Amino acid sequence: MTKEKKTTSGVVQYTTFYCDQSLLGLDISFVQEINRNLDLTRVPLGHPCVRGVMNLRGEVVTMLDLRTLMGLPKSPNTIRNRNLVLKCEGETFGLWVDGVADILTIDSQDITPAPSNLSLVESRLIRGVYQTENKLVMLVEPRELLAASLTGIRAAA
Repeated sequence: MTKEKKTTSGVVQYTTFYCDQSLLGLDISFVQEINRNLDLTRVPLGHPCVRGVMNLRGEVVTMLDLRTLMGLPKSPNTIRNRNLVLKCEGETFGLWVDGVADILTIDSQDITPAPSNLSLVESRLIRGVYQTENKLVMLVEPRELLAASLTGIRAAA
């Protein structure tokens, strides 16, 4: 069962952000912070999905490149890039994203299943979709994101 911040009506807040041209959402209860600290230390011989590590108030946090996890090429550093620091399954890790958007409040009844034509990687990471007035938001499953990154990192070791 997904750990979600719910009220009696099944309303959950999602942090939304960009990966390439796609708008993605992540249950806000998993987001520890969003920051602009783009000064990462490269990890020699690290897996391609590891963008680097950063010191977050004394804790070393591995930053994962969401574009690489989604099978896209890495993007250059821009002023829009952000780090989403997440806490999931007792692990703290970060996601390097192309930019952040809004916080959406979504009733769980308005979430539809992910399309069946997604790639294998995408279908594991996307738990559902939500249609706003003018955008489709793909909702990311943080546990699968963590599992995919750990699998890739271990395979490279």
